Amino acid sequence: MATFATSEHLLVVIDPVARHTDGESVRIAKDVLSAGAAAKVCLPQGPEEFVRALERRGSRRPVVVGDDRALLRAVSVLHRQRDLADCALSVVPVGGALSLVRSLGVPTGAVAAARAVLDGAERRLDLLVDDSGGVVLGALRIPPVFPHEGHEGQELGEPAGATAVPAGAGAARPWLRTCQSLVRALVPRPARTATVTGPGPARLRVEVDGETVVDLDQPVEAVAVTPGDRGMAAVEVRPLSGPGAEASPLLAEGRTVTVSGAGFRYRADAVVSGPVRTRTWTVRERAWGLTLPSPS
Repeated sequence: MATFATSEHLLVVIDPVARHTDGESVRIAKDVLSAGAAAKVCLPQGPEEFVRALERRGSRRPVVVGDDRALLRAVSVLHRQRDLADCALSVVPVGGALSLVRSLGVPTGAVAAARAVLDGAERRLDLLVDDSGGVVLGALRIPPVFPHEGHEGQELGEPAGATAVPAGAGAARPWLRTCQSLVRALVPRPARTATVTGPGPARLRVEVDGETVVDLDQPVEAVAVTPGDRGMAAVEVRPLSGPGAEASPLLAEGRTVTVSGAGFRYRADAVVSGPVRTRTWTVRERAWGLTLPSPS
C-alpha cells in the first residue's frame, strides 16, 4: 500500500448532510486535517456543487467528509471522469448511514479517520461497474433491502394518521394537548423493525461468466453480489424454499454477473435502482484507491 506525506495538498469536500447531521464532528475533522496538511475546504450546498468541487480539484487529493452516500457519489464522479486509477480517495465518516465505510475499514471516529487521511496508506479495491455506468463498492442486493426507516415524512413510532400541529398550538389551546395525549395513550405504537424488504420471490435468470446459475423456472428469494479483492465477484442465490424446508444457497464466483427477468429492482450500496429487465455487472480489479490506517 502506498503511504502519503502530510505535506500533500488536500481538497476537503464537506457534504451538506454531514454539516446538518453532526456539525461538531465536521469541525473536529476540519481542524485536524487543516493542522496536518495544506487543505482547501469546500462547503457545497447540494449534489451539483459537490460534483463540481471534485471535478475542479486539480492536483489536490480529495477527502470527503460525509456518509455512505457521499462516498458513493465521489467514487461515481471519479469513475465518470476516468480518474479512479490515478486518484486515492479519503473519507472521514460523518452521518447516520456509515455501514459501508465501516465495512471498508475506515475508522468511524472523526479524529481517528482524519489521522488516517494524513498518515494512512492507499489500498486498491475492486469495483463492480454495471452496463449503465453505475458502481458498487460494497454489496448488491436483489430484491433491495431497505435500511431502518419509517415512511417518508413520518417518524418511526408515530401512529399512522397522526396529524402534525403547529408549534404553540398546544399552549393556545390546552384542551387540544389533552386530546393529543389521550390519543397517544390509546393508539398503540407500531413495533420498530430492523429492515423493510422488497417484494417476495422473483423469477430471475442469473448468469456468471456466461454460465447459468439459476433460470426463470426457479423462483428465488434473494440474490447477493459482492466484489472481492482479486478481480472476482462472489454471487449467492437463495432459491425459494418449500414449507418446512430451507433450500441451500447457490454459490458462484466470476468476473461478470448478468441478471434478467420481468422487471426487478436492486440495491447497490445506498441506492435503489430499477425496475430493469436486465443488467450486467463487471468486476474492475483494483479499480479505486481508499486511504486506510497504515498497518501496525
